[in-house]
Amino acid sequence: MKGVNLLLELTEGARADAEARRAELSYEALEERARAARQPIDVAAALAHDPGHTHVIAEIKRSSPSKGALAEITDPAALASEYAAGGASCISVLTESRRFGGSLDDLRAVRARVDVPLLRKDFISDEYQLLEARDAGADMVLLIVAVLQPERLRELHAFALDLGLSALVEVHDPSEIEHALAADARILGVNTRDLKTFEMHPERFAQLRSQIPAGVVAVAESGVSQLADVERYRADGADAVLIGEALVRDGEPQKRVREFGAVR
Repeated sequence: MKGVNLLLELTEGARADAEARRAELSYEALEERARAARQPIDVAAALAHDPGHTHVIAEIKRSSPSKGALAEITDPAALASEYAAGGASCISVLTESRRFGGSLDDLRAVRARVDVPLLRKDFISDEYQLLEARDAGADMVLLIVAVLQPERLRELHAFALDLGLSALVEVHDPSEIEHALAADARILGVNTRDLKTFEMHPERFAQLRSQIPAGVVAVAESGVSQLADVERYRADGADAVLIGEALVRDGEPQKRVREFGAVR
């Protein structure tokens, strides 16, 4: 249960950090500011199946619990510009600080530089975090089924939609897909990393893809290190692929995004 416990630890830590920020800026003040912010982009439409190419969600990620430090990334906005120039359909910005080295300031900096849709990737369990995402310029947020009770998932998903945000709902098994669809998820991300062992199981995407209905965007998460990995996910029915480590460690991120996106 090491991985599951870590996921809970990350979720609790992210919520505690949000509570600390809430002590500085009230829920009411943040909501007023968030609802006055720019209107988010409909990311489900932006990631809809395209027979001509694979949508790439390019991630800004400094480190991870399983791999440790990945890249320094002193200027996340500059990296985001490279991703956008390479044709990324969406850019994921890690905002969790304790184990991933990210921040909401990263998200704000990226938003100021690029116009493509942005995902706030964090461990969200509270409405305040959704308000923060909208206020900082996100178009989409991550909701992880494994750490949210079904009713809580529905509440957070509904509130995200009320704010104009899209939600990438992450699943790992058939029952989680059922919960995600019951919450009216329009974008499902299948994480092929085992939560207990951190081992990769890329075949999991193909096993679960058939349970994702037509009209729901299917995103393959984790396990991409080379072009063949994207080709495999695409052949298995992925509309989009989320890629982090392979891009932040590459010296030519713009070129790599373009290559990955050219997969049909």
